[in-house]
Amino acid sequence: MTGVGDLTILVLIFLSVFLLFALIKIFHKLWWVPTHLQYLMSLQGINCRPYKFIHGNTKEISAMSKESLSRHMGLSHEIFPTLQPHIHCWSNLYGKIYVQWYGPQAQLVILEPELVKELLNNRDKASHKPEVSPYAKKILGDGLTMSQGEKWAKMRKLANFAFHGESLKVSSLDYSQQYFS
Repeated sequence: MTGVGDLTILVLIFLSVFLLFALIKIFHKLWWVPTHLQYLMSLQGINCRPYKFIHGNTKEISAMSKESLSRHMGLSHEIFPTLQPHIHCWSNLYGKIYVQWYGPQAQLVILEPELVKELLNNRDKASHKPEVSPYAKKILGDGLTMSQGEKWAKMRKLANFAFHGESLKVSSLDYSQQYFS
């Protein structure tokens, strides 16, 4: 009986240690990282929406979207407050640069055009495209929109050449002679 009892105790110890590590990992991902990131952003002067455990700001965003879509929209071209009410409201509260939360993942919202232009130039490779699920990659293929790095640069160079004005003139002349002659 002592052999079975010792084995049971070992299994229980192993399971409790495994459970403890799993809880620490969950705590780290769902609480420590977001609150620490919120603290670091506030040190840099970037305002943050308060982080809410597990769901972030998604409940607020969905409630604001439902409320704005339920209201009657007047005849105007200003549809941004209706389509993105959370960004419209929070940019008035927190400024043109702030952080919002989709679950435990922070999303930096930048509404200053010059800063967005500087970020999108990406000469120092500071930003990259987000990871895409394998299913979406199968649907979208491995073309210009999905590639990154050197492969993207080569494909972009080919696309620029193919859609250059002179190339289009030559190809349109070829097509017109082929179909209208």
